[in-house]
Amino acid sequence: MKKKVKNNVFWVGKVDWELRKFHGNEYSTHKGSSYNSYLIQEEKTVLIDTVWTPFAEEFVENLSKEIDLDKIDYIVANHGEVDHSGALPALMKRIPGKPIYCTENAVKSLKGQYHEDWNFQVVKTGDKLDIGNGKELVFVEMRMLHWPDSMATYLTKDNILFSNDAFGQHYANEELFNDLVDQCDLFNESIKYYANILTPFSHILRKKLDEVISLGLPIDIIATSHGVVWRENPMQIVEKYSQWANDYQENQITVIYDTMWNGTKLLAEKIAEGIRLADPDVVVKVFSLAKSDDNDLITEVFKSKTVVMGSPTMSNSILHSVAGFIHLMKEMRFKGKKAAAFGCYGWSGESVKVINELMADAGFEVINEGYRNQWNPDGDSQNAAVDFGKKIAMA
Repeated sequence: MKKKVKNNVFWVGKVDWELRKFHGNEYSTHKGSSYNSYLIQEEKTVLIDTVWTPFAEEFVENLSKEIDLDKIDYIVANHGEVDHSGALPALMKRIPGKPIYCTENAVKSLKGQYHEDWNFQVVKTGDKLDIGNGKELVFVEMRMLHWPDSMATYLTKDNILFSNDAFGQHYANEELFNDLVDQCDLFNESIKYYANILTPFSHILRKKLDEVISLGLPIDIIATSHGVVWRENPMQIVEKYSQWANDYQENQITVIYDTMWNGTKLLAEKIAEGIRLADPDVVVKVFSLAKSDDNDLITEVFKSKTVVMGSPTMSNSILHSVAGFIHLMKEMRFKGKKAAAFGCYGWSGESVKVINELMADAGFEVINEGYRNQWNPDGDSQNAAVDFGKKIAMA
């Protein structure tokens, strides 16, 4: 069932309540998601994006109940990834020859995925498409936000920015608009989305936000590809992105660890205690890697000014869970964050050194040599861990 966005613009996408993993198993979606497709019905009829491949046939069937598919004049593919373009093959079988407006890189992406030579019309930033009634679509390339083929599309007069992956959230909801949903859920999912997907491209995003603003386009609605449509004060999410893109951090220190026989866990708790004693105003959070979601932890790292990583020594190195998570942090290309390391050991004790090297390689400023403890922490060792926490708080 289509839902009205504004005037002759309608949402025709799919809400996926059951989705729990995205990008393979790389991204956790505890609250599901949506695949937002939009239908513009002016003198010309335009379809902007489709839905993920598993819902392709359902999408085309539902769309055919809303409109004669042959009356679609133009298709806009803002992004070639399958969660946006997955229904194109099924749709193009019904309406072959219809022009698809997309970037040059999107042509490569769509051809590479579907091996079809559709009627591609390549556009670049500033190109326009007249759709009648005095309205135009204006195209804005969004390269590397978050693929090389990405773009946004702006509808004049209605002042709607179809922003694709920018400003979205993986958030299933029957309510289409931002002012109708739980605001805590909305912003928690928004910052998680930014932290895990867009953080590596923050430097590009800063320039792109400036470019979009310089175009002088009034924006009344931001229609995303996932989650809700921003209609009430839509620029609030743009302002958030401006903050998040500038090496964001809050007054938070996060302690993350994995453990074998709970010695490193005890150190984590004592280090957190020391941080709190030295700085009662700082937010301290402690997470076990084995019992936490990686994407939720990346969101906490994104908010943190310092990350304290712990692992016992295993095979002269660290636990693979810790190594994998540090690699994930490296992929995010965090800037301006500090790090420290700790861990228990029985014999050789290399874990702290290994963590320090990996955290430095991941772009963190390592505070000191770290804290390592042989065997299970006794009273003196626990006190030393508290003191180590105090040093971290004061660093």
